[in-house]
Amino acid sequence: MSTHFYGEGNIGSAPEYREFPNGNEEPRRLLRLNVYFDNPVPKPDGSFEDRGGYWAPVELWHRDAEHWQTLYQKGMRVLVDGRTVRDEWEDADENERVTFKIEARRVGILPFRVESVKLSSKPSNAEHEGAADS
Repeated sequence: MSTHFYGEGNIGSAPEYREFPNGNEEPRRLLRLNVYFDNPVPKPDGSFEDRGGYWAPVELWHRDAEHWQTLYQKGMRVLVDGRTVRDEWEDADENERVTFKIEARRVGILPFRVESVKLSSKPSNAEHEGAADS
C-alpha cells in the first residue's frame, strides 16, 4: 500500500549512504535521510507554532546517491516528492512493528540557510543520455 507524498521539511541528521550488490550489474545505491516535516500554524502575533509535525525516514535510490551524501546536510530545508509506504519489521525482541517511510522520486534543496551554490561542468551528450535512463 502506498500513496503520493509531497512535503517540505528539515534534514535532522547526516545522510546515510548504502550500496547493495546487484549481480554483474552496477550496485544499487541508497541515500537515507531523516526528515522532520513540520506543520507551521500562524499565531496572532505573526509568529508560527508547529502543530502535528513528524519525523519520517526518506529513501532515495539513485546511481548518484554516494555523491549526494555530501550534498545534503543536517539542518537543510528540502522538498520531498515520492510515495508513502507501509514498512513492516520485527524489533530486537521479535515484536512485529509497523512504520511508514517515504520512497522519494526527488528531493529538492530549498534555499534557506544556503550560502552559495557551485555547479559542476555540463555533462557530454553520452553522459547526459545515460543520466536520462536513471
